[in-house]
Amino acid sequence: MQISGLMVDPVTNMPIVILKDADDKHILPIWVGVFEANAIALQVESIVPPRPMTHDLLHDVLATLGAEVGRVVVSDLRDNTYYATVEVRLGDTTYTIDSRPSDALALALRADAPVFVETSVLEMAESGVDSASEAERLRKWFDSLDSDDFSKYEM
Repeated sequence: MQISGLMVDPVTNMPIVILKDADDKHILPIWVGVFEANAIALQVESIVPPRPMTHDLLHDVLATLGAEVGRVVVSDLRDNTYYATVEVRLGDTTYTIDSRPSDALALALRADAPVFVETSVLEMAESGVDSASEAERLRKWFDSLDSDDFSKYEM
């Protein structure tokens, strides 16, 4: 999956990260906090802050220790909350670390690591929509968005 954009939910005024697959068959909106959205937006917009932010620090610590982020996985959806893991490789060992999706995505961007979403999570997210017509309405809304809509998120 790729981070397709970052926008503000017009109803709740909360930031949303939009993940899309390469074939545009699946869209996964993940509502995130303001600080996490800023961390993602900085990297998406190639803005380098004057001092390292938390996700920059974590990336630099891993690199200094000789570890690398292998991939990020949005791994579960429970009680309307998404869960993610960060896979970190150090030598021949891979560590799987629990993470909030927003932090995992911010780190993946800095590490140029791939992002995956478990098929079961996509199925649960899509089945969580009340009706087929609601799912189609959401898909049409996301499909109608252009790059200007995504740029409406301001740090």
